Amino acid sequence: MEAGRVSTVVVAIDGPSGSGKSSVAREVARRLDLAYLDTGAMYRAATWWCLHSGVPLEDQPAVARAVRELPLDQGVDPDAPHVVVAGTDVGEAIRATAISAAVSAVATNLDVRDELRRRQRTAIAAQRDPGAFSGGRGIVAEGRDITTVVAPDADVRILLTASEEARLARRARDVHGSDDEAAVAATRDQVLRRDADDSTVVQFQVAADGVVTVDSSDLDLEQTVQAVLAVVTQVTGR
Repeated sequence: MEAGRVSTVVVAIDGPSGSGKSSVAREVARRLDLAYLDTGAMYRAATWWCLHSGVPLEDQPAVARAVRELPLDQGVDPDAPHVVVAGTDVGEAIRATAISAAVSAVATNLDVRDELRRRQRTAIAAQRDPGAFSGGRGIVAEGRDITTVVAPDADVRILLTASEEARLARRARDVHGSDDEAAVAATRDQVLRRDADDSTVVQFQVAADGVVTVDSSDLDLEQTVQAVLAVVTQVTGR
């Protein structure tokens, strides 16, 4: 490495709904002073844009055209990862139940995936530049297919998983503020159907070769962050 040159590290984290990958990836990026890319937010923003623009989600060619023109500004600061579409801050809107119910129709569109993967690779590559947010130190990117398709050459590749019970409870707490029986029941279809739909176009349930599995079923957020940081240290020495 040249004198004064910053060593770049790319950490790719995949996992099913409720595995904790967004919260964990964001905290890992914060602690390592890296950029953070939430690719799920990108698919949600694309879904919001199509609905906002009146594009029927069942019209796959029209959805693909709309997404290619998506005017997205997505921040990579883990302390404030904004999502702005056509000048509108949609950070809260894309977490609404209506978007959660509709996003699989967009995420399983193969032309959409091609376009958003292209943008994701561009965002990841940008963090190698000393003038980027991370100062060239790198990025933590999380999603469904980061370890296998978007960044299969990432320095660290992790599949973050958890039991169905743990994932449903976490999502219920996120959405309903409770993990009681009613809240879990209300969340079950959203979580399991989304995973089933997305599984038709990408594999994120089983680790690919070279991908380290971290099971967070019995871990809290801090313990999971520490487990992921331990993998990063083992692989990179950071």
